[in-house]
Amino acid sequence: MIRIHSIGTWQCLVVLGYLLLSGLQPHDRFTWVLEVSWVAVGLVIVTRLSLRGTSITPLLAWLLTLHALILIYGGWHTYERVPLGEWMQSTFGWERNHYDRIGHFAQGFIPAVLIREVLLRHEVVHGRGWLEWIVFAGCMAFTGLFEILEFAAALSFGGASDAYLGSQGDIWDAQWDMVYCGMGTLFSIMIFRKMHRKQLASMKPVDAAM
Repeated sequence: MIRIHSIGTWQCLVVLGYLLLSGLQPHDRFTWVLEVSWVAVGLVIVTRLSLRGTSITPLLAWLLTLHALILIYGGWHTYERVPLGEWMQSTFGWERNHYDRIGHFAQGFIPAVLIREVLLRHEVVHGRGWLEWIVFAGCMAFTGLFEILEFAAALSFGGASDAYLGSQGDIWDAQWDMVYCGMGTLFSIMIFRKMHRKQLASMKPVDAAM
């Protein structure tokens, strides 16, 4: 039997500490607020669930922490100025900073595990084929909604939202974002589905709070 983690206190503290550090001197305060708002909401939800004693698999705990760090790093520098992306651009001779592609790959790679965990713990889906299809469809639906939210931000804030959109002049940026999310979802399904099922099989019955 593996040890099931409640939503790790130290992991939340690491994310919160990095979030606060990034907020001291972000490149663009408005963009930072838009980018890290997802992390802030996630921290509130995670804290509330932890206080109720909700447990999650170690795999999901680690992946959620990683996703939060990716988002904060992008928000701190803005996605078109992230140093890691600039290094990749220089090293591989790319025409633009592709750090946002990492973010959108993670947008499928990590939520795929979250969606599977919720579906299985609530016994929403029993067939394995249908489960993974719904995981994929759920991630693609989310990335489509996210692109609509970016579109709404562009309409609402005009030029002030340019750094948030991070399109860097690419007219197909939204489509590429969804493609990378889909790729991340498929890789996640191939890599984690068996490991994740084993961890879930060792868990107690679903918490009412989750």
